[in-house]
Amino acid sequence: MTSSQLKFNSQVSNNVSEHSYLQFQINQQTTAVLSITHIQEAIIVPIGSVTSMPNMPPYVLGLMNWRSRIIWVINMPKLFNLEGLEYHHRHYNIIVIKVESNLLGLVVQEIKGTTKLMTDDIHSPIGQVAASLVPYLSGCVEQKEETLLVLDASNIVNYAHSVND
Repeated sequence: MTSSQLKFNSQVSNNVSEHSYLQFQINQQTTAVLSITHIQEAIIVPIGSVTSMPNMPPYVLGLMNWRSRIIWVINMPKLFNLEGLEYHHRHYNIIVIKVESNLLGLVVQEIKGTTKLMTDDIHSPIGQVAASLVPYLSGCVEQKEETLLVLDASNIVNYAHSVND
């Protein structure tokens, strides 16, 4: 490869804004992604690992011990007023996210894996999804026959902590 080809390739990669995301099913019908920068871990835990707390909103499943830290665990479909999860197994799929020093566990239907999205492909969610979801989103992406929700981790954590504090 010549030096001119190297320069060309580096210029192309600087113009392309591609970011990594964790893709998952919130419930059977809804697929979403979260930026890898906020993901601490994706885990499967027994239902008994989450201790329910009294007088909490319906979307708060309770507290759990994660790596010697006590964190809130949120039922994502209930938070978004979507159809609930089906618990055929005796476990939760939990995505642990961190925004600044705040940790939160998000229970989802299924964790799909990582994907890369182009910044230019992320569009405003307004008019594309239910208005109740918009505050939790940074956008949405049209893929094949489905709309991927691009979640805003900061807004989710801030909302959950404002209710639980």
